Amino acid sequence: MANPVLKFDHVSFGYDGRTIMDNTTFDIQSGEIVVLLGPSGCGKTTILNMIAGFLTPTGGGALIDGRQIEGPGPDRGVVFQAAALFDWMTVGQNIAFSLRCAGRPRAEQQRVATEMAALVGLAGFENHYPYQLSGGMRQRVGLARVLAAKPRVMLMDEPFSALDVQTREQLQEETLRIRDQTGCTILFVTHSIDEAVFVGDRIFLLTDLREGHYDQFNVELPAPRASSENRLNPDFIRLREVIYRKMLKPSRSPSNRGLQ
Repeated sequence: MANPVLKFDHVSFGYDGRTIMDNTTFDIQSGEIVVLLGPSGCGKTTILNMIAGFLTPTGGGALIDGRQIEGPGPDRGVVFQAAALFDWMTVGQNIAFSLRCAGRPRAEQQRVATEMAALVGLAGFENHYPYQLSGGMRQRVGLARVLAAKPRVMLMDEPFSALDVQTREQLQEETLRIRDQTGCTILFVTHSIDEAVFVGDRIFLLTDLREGHYDQFNVELPAPRASSENRLNPDFIRLREVIYRKMLKPSRSPSNRGLQ
């Protein structure tokens, strides 16, 4: 197996005498979508924030391409639950913001903004302002802004949870399509079993990170993965049921392996 893009090497984290996770280990390969699934407080966002460089492990190491993560960097981009756009900037200006900060030429900023807007389905909206967009469109701008920086890894923290069901499903399909087109590695956080099964190549169900325990499920659905028909596939329905039952009766022992 190739060297992983991301590696958690016996990571521990805690604060104020409280242990959030202990001795947690996993790898994420290039181009893979790994979903962190579990209830509030199970450690999903803590893992994402350590990879983003916002938090530092109290033990072990979080690595990207074999290098210790020591803070935020351009090799990682975060898509938050709220798009957090600059209201006074156009869609194109929002998308190109990182390039502007890096002092890239204006022509390059415009070219990349146009390319990324098209990639997320917003071609022709480059001169619109955020107030003129729907919630789903604003989140697409946030996604395009991260992609414009060409990160090695995209970190998505419940990015679609505030959207209506139809828009949420459309953006799940867009996420898979964008991964296929860009090859970007994605770590995706969600509470939704359905979203996890549709989007993920692997799912880590966080059962008890205080003891380093999580359950791993491999997702095997037919290509194209972005097809809405996969939501009706018997394998989708079966895996959703298996994970649901596992969440009702979480294991107290590690089972870091794929679904058999």
